[in-house]
Amino acid sequence: MNLEVNAVEEKKTPPNEDSNEILQNEKPSSDIKEHENLTKTLTPTKSNHPLSWWLIWVSSIILIVAMIATTNNLYPWNMIFQFLGVGGWLMVAIIWNDRALIVINAIAVAIFANGIVAYILKTYYGQG
Repeated sequence: MNLEVNAVEEKKTPPNEDSNEILQNEKPSSDIKEHENLTKTLTPTKSNHPLSWWLIWVSSIILIVAMIATTNNLYPWNMIFQFLGVGGWLMVAIIWNDRALIVINAIAVAIFANGIVAYILKTYYGQG
């Protein structure tokens, strides 16, 4: 009889934190399917996000061209290509809503725009 009372009391007592944690971690399989490939990649694929996929690759290639232009001292083309490349990456950052990428690329766009405007003013208007 004493064992039956203890069993009834155990059922009535609220579960401790450890058992709550275990219950919260046990989710239906439908919830797990959404996140089951987290270890592979979080980068958008061409089929799922074609705009950002194309922007990433075109902008990256433009930035490589800009690096080549810089090492070969092709001024102001290096600034123009860098402006276009980071501008593309800024659009990708906005699509992804990635604040760190937005900040760095927005600053880079402003720097290269400033350099391009300064070059135009100095070359064509003798100012600067």
